[in-house]
Amino acid sequence: MLSLQQKENKDVRPKLAAQFKYGNLNMTPKLIKIVLNVGLRSDLKDARVVDEYTRDLAAISGQKPVSTVAKKSISSFKIREGQTVGLMVTLRGKRMYEFLDKLINVTLPRVRDFRGLEEKGFDRSGNYSLGFRDQLAFPEISAESVDHLFGIQVTLTVSARTREAGIVYLRALGLPLKSVSK
Repeated sequence: MLSLQQKENKDVRPKLAAQFKYGNLNMTPKLIKIVLNVGLRSDLKDARVVDEYTRDLAAISGQKPVSTVAKKSISSFKIREGQTVGLMVTLRGKRMYEFLDKLINVTLPRVRDFRGLEEKGFDRSGNYSLGFRDQLAFPEISAESVDHLFGIQVTLTVSARTREAGIVYLRALGLPLKSVSK
């Protein structure tokens, strides 16, 4: 069985080059990175909760998350400059393709009442963002080990020039997008 990266190089990119009439194979869209974000909300004060979030995000991504800090103080939100407000993981290369393969074939089918992803998650450049209400959708996390639920935002960054090219590219990779009837 072909890995996702091999499928991209052998099948998807040549097919897109022909479809969009690109003169060069390097003009076709390709996956640049996948970013996972978690906001810490009101759990900023409890270091134990932040450690749990870090542990779960590291298990999901296979990589240690980086803390994101507040750039300036906001008194109405009780946030001080330099305070940790979120966690972030950027996946590239082999880990990126492994995560996308797991997302497509394992995680999304586990989501209750899943009927496909909406196309409204695409931006003008063909990048796709989706969110999970809690970390239990991922197979690495067991419900017994979780004390606090948190949402995860996943962003797939693509080198497409247009939204349509990004949609066609990610659909060809196997991302289960709903077909839009016009």
